[in-house]
Amino acid sequence: MAKKGFPHFGISQSGAFIAELKNYNLPDFILKLIAKECESDLLERGRIDDRLTSMNDASLELLHRVFVDCDEDEAGKYGQFRFYSYVSSMYHKSEIMIDDTIPGKSGKNHKIPISVKMNGMYVAIGFNKATGGSVTKKNVQKFYLIANDVKNGEHGTQIIDAVFGSSVGFKGEAIVELEKLSKTGKQDIENKLNFKTANFENRIYSVTKC
Repeated sequence: MAKKGFPHFGISQSGAFIAELKNYNLPDFILKLIAKECESDLLERGRIDDRLTSMNDASLELLHRVFVDCDEDEAGKYGQFRFYSYVSSMYHKSEIMIDDTIPGKSGKNHKIPISVKMNGMYVAIGFNKATGGSVTKKNVQKFYLIANDVKNGEHGTQIIDAVFGSSVGFKGEAIVELEKLSKTGKQDIENKLNFKTANFENRIYSVTKC
């Protein structure tokens, strides 16, 4: 199959990218997102190196920039891809939804950057700040309100985790505020919502509060 894409790196460059990328635990939905972004073919199933080989040069370069070089882009898209992959790694045998709309108890429809389903039920939702200044108190207040509204809606009864990721750090007041807010919610085990924050630093996500 002829490889389409721009720029064309040639076999040696593409091969080097594939050799590195196949060692990363790249989830299926990430490969599909990148393939769509770069208008690339993608082998539906098979070994990871075969699937990577089926992708065009532009998609291999993008995957390498995002996951190997850990580059940043102005729009924050690379950071979002890394956050999506991080969240999915916490929930095995799950279905990942990107930019899904979930109605809350208030009747408002919330666009959720990433949500996780198991057996057809939502179990986790996630938000990420990839650009700009550090996460503020106001940011976490908004996150808390949305997460609780979704949790208390008819589709959120099984949600146990709400994850807030950041590529730009958290202000101390933001962590304190989220901890304070989380203690005001339901405390019984069946209905409790666990708020987690994770900071991307030194090429890895680290949980700053759990």
